[in-house]
Parts: sequence; structure tokens; C-alpha cells
Amino acid sequence: MKFLDEAKVFLKSGDGGNGCMSFRREKYVEFGGPDGGDGGRGGDVVFEAVDSLNTLIDFRYRQHFKAPRGEGGKGKNMTGAAGKELTIKVPVGTQVMSEDKETVLADLTEAGQRLVFLKGGDGGFGNTRFKSSTNQAPRRADPGWPGEEMWVWLRLKLIADAGLVGLPNAGKSTFLSVVSRAKPKIGDYPFTTLHPNLGVVRRGESEFIVADIPGLIEGAHEGSGLGDRFLGHIERCGVLLHLIDGTQEDVVAAYRTIREELAAYGGGLADKTEVIGLNKIDALDEEERAEKREALEQESGAEVLCLSGVSGEGVDAMLARLWTHIEAERQKRAEEEAAPGEEREGFRP
Repeated sequence: MKFLDEAKVFLKSGDGGNGCMSFRREKYVEFGGPDGGDGGRGGDVVFEAVDSLNTLIDFRYRQHFKAPRGEGGKGKNMTGAAGKELTIKVPVGTQVMSEDKETVLADLTEAGQRLVFLKGGDGGFGNTRFKSSTNQAPRRADPGWPGEEMWVWLRLKLIADAGLVGLPNAGKSTFLSVVSRAKPKIGDYPFTTLHPNLGVVRRGESEFIVADIPGLIEGAHEGSGLGDRFLGHIERCGVLLHLIDGTQEDVVAAYRTIREELAAYGGGLADKTEVIGLNKIDALDEEERAEKREALEQESGAEVLCLSGVSGEGVDAMLARLWTHIEAERQKRAEEEAAPGEEREGFRP
């Protein structure tokens, strides 16, 4: 299945049905009164987040979504049937954005979450509504109200607990394949990973999700390499795992490059909790390990863990460190959701 994380679609809710102009037609009733019913309400456009989807590829082949209109009213004061709602299923983590991509209109972050995005138009009044003491035979029936319509962008931001960042060929995909059942493409060349991958890591009875995104290079925020378009997939992560290829000569420069790109992108990525890993230590001797680890610790001011995705050395210690931060982040979110007076993020008019 191809991965697509952005799509532009046209949405239109259903128009309301027209009101009916009708009069009673009964034998021996010479002056039957009005009996035209109202039109039915148009169908709503509803977004629903589902677990079974992880890409927006379906929206490449269908860009227009229109809900059915309501039926017109009928005689004998019969109201027209309402149009059925149009439910659009999207992956969990999908944002609905304005056409200019500046405003987030909706954010669907939980499976089963439903949002009435566009409401259908009201049905028009039948002539019964206009009967009065001075106008007992009204010949007026209103048309239905038009539904709402707009172009929007759908943007998918993957839901993960930890995000993998680093230069191309830093060993991110290898690490993901070792700690989870994910099977990302692995190769000894840059940009092997062309789209984000998710893996579920299990530790005893607990589990967490790790997202692997394509590697960044210097100038990614200006469009170099694959650019920074995939950084949005780790905005929701509680912790970032920054992997650095230990076989590089200048590991400090590699660290600085990624930190500068995270800061240039924004979105709070530079402020997230970071765990630094010196990867591919199976190819280094003890002296090289110590030298490069010390250089990174002096640059970052944080502890650096050594590991090798190929040999498995240091992987368990890295997972334990990640889990400590993830558990703390989950606890923090649970407390925020339980706090009184907090409104959950949803539709923003």
C-alpha cells in the first residue's frame, strides 16, 4: 500500500428539499385548505477516525464528496425524507485544514472519534406554514436551503510515542526492525526510507509505538534531500530518539545538523525530550566508542547511550530509557485530560 500523508478534497453537504405547495382534494370539500409539507434536511458531511487506515491514498482517486440532498415535501402535510449523512473515514491522526493550509479546522486523534464537519441545509417550508386568518389559501412554498461547501486539505500526522531522527543511513530502519515486527526497507545507502514507518515495541505487558521517518540532511527545511515534510509525523511524539552513525568521522557535526533542522522546522520539536544514541558501535573499538561518546556528551550536555542495531548490543538499555520517558509523558497527558474545565480539541469554527 502506498503512503500518502496529504490530500486536497472538495466537500459539500446536502441541500435541503423544496417545500411543497398543495391543497386538499377531497370529495364534497369545496375549499380544502393547504396541505403542502416541508422539504427534508440535507445530509451532513461527517469525518470518522478509524484504526484500519494508515494512509490517505484513497483520496488520490476520489477528491469530491457530496452528501445527498433532502427530498421535497409532499401533499397531505408529508415532510420529505432527510438526506443520509456522508461519512468519510480517515486514519487516526488526521487533521482537516483550510484551503490555504494555515488553519487547523479539526484534529481527529482517537479511534472512533466522529465530527459533523458540514451541516446539511434546512428543508424549505411548504404552503401549510404560511396559512393565516387573512391568507387561508397561500400559494407560497420555499426552496430548500443550500448546503455548505469548501475545499480542505487532509494532513496525516502519525500517532506514535517515540520518533526516530537522524541523518540518512544512521541505522534508524535497522533499529526499528530489531525492536518491532515492522519490516522497513533497509539498505546501505542514503534515503533507503522514503516514507514514514511505524513499529509496535512490546516490553512485558506494556507496548509503545515508534515512528521512523526519512533521514534529514543539512538544508532540509529549505527543501534539500526529501525536505522536512515528514517531520510533522513526530510532532505528537513524547520523546525523540536521535541516532547518530558512529562510523562517521565527525559525530558532533552530525548531531548539530539534526538539531538545527529541528529548530528551523519549529512545531516544538527542538524542545521535546531527546534520547541520544551512538549507533553502529559494533564497527568501533573501545577507544573510538569512548572518544565519540564523550564528544557527543560535551556537545549535547546529556548522557549518550551506545548501541548497535545489528549486534543488539545496548538495544535493551535504549528501550528501557525510552519507556521511562514515554511512561512519564502518558502520565502527564492522563492528568491533563482528567483536569476539570479542560475542553478537548475538536472542531474550530
